[in-house]
Amino acid sequence: MKNLLEWINIFSKSQVSDWSKAKPVHPKARGIPLPKLDKDCKTCQDCVTLCPTKAIDKLSETQLAFDYGACIQCGECVAFCPEGNLENSGFNYVFSRSRKALQITFDSGRFTPEPEPPFSKPDLEFQALTAKSGFLYREVAAGGNNSVECELNASFNSVFDSEREGIRSVASPKHADVLLFSGPISPKMEIPIETAWEVMPEPKALIACGTEAISGGLYPQGKCPTVPNLFIAGDPPRPDVVLQAFRYFLGRFSFSFQSALANWRQG
Repeated sequence: MKNLLEWINIFSKSQVSDWSKAKPVHPKARGIPLPKLDKDCKTCQDCVTLCPTKAIDKLSETQLAFDYGACIQCGECVAFCPEGNLENSGFNYVFSRSRKALQITFDSGRFTPEPEPPFSKPDLEFQALTAKSGFLYREVAAGGNNSVECELNASFNSVFDSEREGIRSVASPKHADVLLFSGPISPKMEIPIETAWEVMPEPKALIACGTEAISGGLYPQGKCPTVPNLFIAGDPPRPDVVLQAFRYFLGRFSFSFQSALANWRQG
């Protein structure tokens, strides 16, 4: 029986993710909330009041501002909108090299996407060394709830297979190309994360993984060693989202959060 199962596994179709077919929208994911097209709010402020991370701001009857770097994709704003003007999009590729790119102002549900900023010189130097081989990262849990760590662990399973992309976790920041952190950086973690960053060799990069790392989420945000090179939103982000963000940062595929969201919405 054991030999039979081995032969079945040998000839079974691979379950490893095919990144060439991956899409930013998943039908089973809640994703980020979006205002419906051509729907205007009147006097209601429920979404602004109910949002636990204050990620929504109502500017006028037609304008809603969303900070997707603070959004935890909980769906509360959609569930309790009395006018039904919001919807869960299923869009979960919420990552960018620019913090500002994760902030969008909608007018009657529409927006004009801003282009992703060009790679900086340090980012290009980092890419030159890691684009083909991948990178090693040291992960620091900086006061979070460990949900990001669970998803990072899952990224190494046989479905996502992070090491296939040359992306591996290491035990010491001295051996790492990237310092990846989760959590809002609690007061007691400010010095450890600063120390980890200082001992890393150049060129190096800092990645904020998860909504708490980007904005603090439900908690006050602590001091970051430097401005992150990459922001990956979600509470927590899915393993496939994390790996696609890594691949984007390595220059293995072209992506712009705002452009991708606008193109998907236009159909």
